[in-house]
Amino acid sequence: MTVGLVRFAPGARTAWHSHARGQYLHVVSGVALTGTRDGEVLRVSAGETAYCAPDEEHWHGAGATGFMEHLAITEGADDPEQTTVWLEHVTDEQYAAG
Repeated sequence: MTVGLVRFAPGARTAWHSHARGQYLHVVSGVALTGTRDGEVLRVSAGETAYCAPDEEHWHGAGATGFMEHLAITEGADDPEQTTVWLEHVTDEQYAAG
């Protein structure tokens, strides 16, 4: 398992990506958004955890009005830098769906 604390400014988000193993996003402060290819965007508040299944294309970031921090917890011992597949940027429309 690998764990990293990630901080996002208001409106900041990752590009679309997937992980070979599952990933938990435990929100430490603020509100996180995480979206999947089916168009669903979850709002995850401080103290809550979202799960992204292995190979599921998704994105995550902060809400539009506040900073957000989350712990990114990747299953297994794989190095996420080697097993994360980065894809295209999230559009403003995809982000705004949250």
